[in-house]
Amino acid sequence: MRFLLIIKATEYSEAGLADGKDYREAMISYKKSLAKKGALLADEELQPSSTGLRITYPKKGGKPQVLAGPFPVNQDLIMEYMLINVSTEDEALNWALRMPVPKVRGKYEIELRRLKEKLESIQDPRIKAMEASLQDHLNMLKKI
Repeated sequence: MRFLLIIKATEYSEAGLADGKDYREAMISYKKSLAKKGALLADEELQPSSTGLRITYPKKGGKPQVLAGPFPVNQDLIMEYMLINVSTEDEALNWALRMPVPKVRGKYEIELRRLKEKLESIQDPRIKAMEASLQDHLNMLKKI
């Protein structure tokens, strides 16, 4: 099962303020633990919303409106996400609860969402075969 760990933006992340060294090191260690277990599929940090655009479509159709950031933090902005692959929702929750939290930054929020498994994929079957082969190799290496 694939889950998305969504780390919500804060006033600090939106201002572009760096987290402390202890927190950064704890987060690196956490991500290495996920990777070592073979659970980490992706890990990306987003730029502040001041660099983003928002496209809004009117309810009754018509031309979309494009707005430039920054956007208010109270609109559930995303600071970072991690895509993990685990066996159960409980395992995903346990990983989310193990994530380091900066101590001095006020409210910190992580959202955990399961991805829908697609029955049909537009991905090239050759890529799927290569992924399966790579996964077999990774599983073999884990046993060593």
